[in-house]
Amino acid sequence: MSLNSIFQYFVPKDKKFFPLFEQAGANLIEMAKLLQETVYSTDLAKRADLNKKLEDLEHRGDNITHQIHLELGKNFITPFDREDIHALASSLDDVADFIHGASNRMELYKVVTPSQAMKEITDLIVEATEHVATAVNELKDLKNIRNITDSCVRINSVENKADYIFDKAVGELFEYEKDAITLIKNKEVLSAMEDATDKCEDVANVLESILVKNA
Repeated sequence: MSLNSIFQYFVPKDKKFFPLFEQAGANLIEMAKLLQETVYSTDLAKRADLNKKLEDLEHRGDNITHQIHLELGKNFITPFDREDIHALASSLDDVADFIHGASNRMELYKVVTPSQAMKEITDLIVEATEHVATAVNELKDLKNIRNITDSCVRINSVENKADYIFDKAVGELFEYEKDAITLIKNKEVLSAMEDATDKCEDVANVLESILVKNA
């Protein structure tokens, strides 16, 4: 048994950080599903309302991140390295920012008819956030390392699919879209969506780092 394992054995079960990480994960799923609803709707008034709800959830995510940082300042003993807790909180917050950013761009640029590629990438964002939440929820019991690893592999696979859809969609925009403003609007929205899947992959990278240090 390693010194770290012995130390972890005597550390009281964390009641501060894991519940906050679980809240952050659940918040991301809720945001992703609202974005999905936004993309599948052509009702501009409804989409404006959904965007406002997304903004509220993004603020909720900010508050969770702030609470995690406060707990870091107050607690000498943490369930894993302080820098990893900070990195995980920041990476989860980044996912929320880009999900809201995608919705915000649709609203600001008045994208009337979301493209098929936007719908497909949004579906992938929902899938990625579900895997993120699953992995984060497993952190409280590092006996289930395989479950976290599996979720990280799935997140990476989703990100690769989103990359492919994004590249193909942008290529088609430049080939077929004759209106420059429409091209720019669509590319900007697609870019924010694809960035959200990139940020989910960043979460997976932090989780894998935590596993290497604590397994």
